[in-house]
Amino acid sequence: MMIRSVLAALLILAGSSTTLSAEPATKEGEIAVSHFKFGTGETLAELRLHFTTLGTPKRDASGRVTNAVLVLHGTGGSGHQFLRPQFADVLFKAGRLLDPAKYYIILPDDIGHGKSSKPSDGLHAKFPHYDYSDMVRGEMALLKGLKVDHLRLVMGTSMGCMHAFMWGEMYPDFVDALMPLACLPVEIAGRNRLWRKMTMDAITSDPAYMGGEYMSEPKEGLRTAVDMLLIAGSAPIPMQKDLPTRDAADSYYEKQMTARLGDLDANDLLYQVDSSRNYDPSPKLETVKAQVMWVNSADDFINPPELGIAEKEAARLRRGTYVLIPASEQTHGHGTHTWAELWQDRLQELLEKSAQ
Repeated sequence: MMIRSVLAALLILAGSSTTLSAEPATKEGEIAVSHFKFGTGETLAELRLHFTTLGTPKRDASGRVTNAVLVLHGTGGSGHQFLRPQFADVLFKAGRLLDPAKYYIILPDDIGHGKSSKPSDGLHAKFPHYDYSDMVRGEMALLKGLKVDHLRLVMGTSMGCMHAFMWGEMYPDFVDALMPLACLPVEIAGRNRLWRKMTMDAITSDPAYMGGEYMSEPKEGLRTAVDMLLIAGSAPIPMQKDLPTRDAADSYYEKQMTARLGDLDANDLLYQVDSSRNYDPSPKLETVKAQVMWVNSADDFINPPELGIAEKEAARLRRGTYVLIPASEQTHGHGTHTWAELWQDRLQELLEKSAQ
């Protein structure tokens, strides 16, 4: 595997600098990794990894980067999701906890997501069958391309939450602090596996899927997939408040279906959901050296607290704190992970503890 630059250096795309509520500016870029080998043994001649950054790297006397923060998105997302107000306006503005004047914030598009290499680029079902380990190694390859040799913090939501635990195990000396948001560090089983299996089977069993070489999107399979995604991301208390009648709920559903179907590619979604198939960091949790602040919410359909898994696994962390946010009209089910006002005090605590 060889990382090479694009257009002689990291490609800072023309016109890519944007403004976030007047500040701060973001930059987008891309690196290419030659002959990236996946855990299945498959190889991609060129793996493109897209990213967005805020701020600039700072180095100590030995040249090591001291202020890099890696923020990892969830299944089907991209780094750009963290530029939404509920996350960026709370954390990335001047004087806030992750002020870009102080931190170098890196928002990758993981393998199979966003503007990084993915099945819909042309390989379709011949694209390598990546998993979470491949994605984390891709994140490390991106950091090498950016010449980042140390991370102050890895923060991740949902799938990115799971990646954060993997970072703590795969690269224990590379990162100071971990903030996993909305996940469990165990094999995906039970209801969590069921909705994923239902989603994948709905796609592949649609006759229009044609083994991944469809001429048009397999709409019936994707409709069922969207149904699963809507339920998995649901938040019962605010939904009951915001959709108090049958007509309101039906209208919401139709609008969501129309909006979500317009952006979905069946192969991309199938690969994204399937990439969790062999995730299980539980055997090595004691090897995590970083300070950990792990936050889940009580109304999370995907990671229901009544299973009691989190408390058991948190006790195995050397330097870990587990927090469960109570369900309320302010929480957003599984999506609570992106509403930073609900857990920013925990981030502050983590930054303070890991700086000692």
